[in-house]
Amino acid sequence: MASTFTANAIPAPETIVIDGHRTSCDGGGGALGHPKVWLEIDHDKGFVECGYCDRRFVERGGPADTGK
Repeated sequence: MASTFTANAIPAPETIVIDGHRTSCDGGGGALGHPKVWLEIDHDKGFVECGYCDRRFVERGGPADTGK
């Protein structure tokens, strides 16, 4: 029987807390990163994940901000 994973089963590789609801991501590796993409945080979730590198951006004070 195959196991099924949900989006929350595997933690994001890196979580970055930001002020505001818009940010960009380029993978952080300079030439080893990925194309720069602009991301907007969903106000209900309080976070957004980069489609290239899976970094999770959390809005400070939002529903996903654990305060750590």
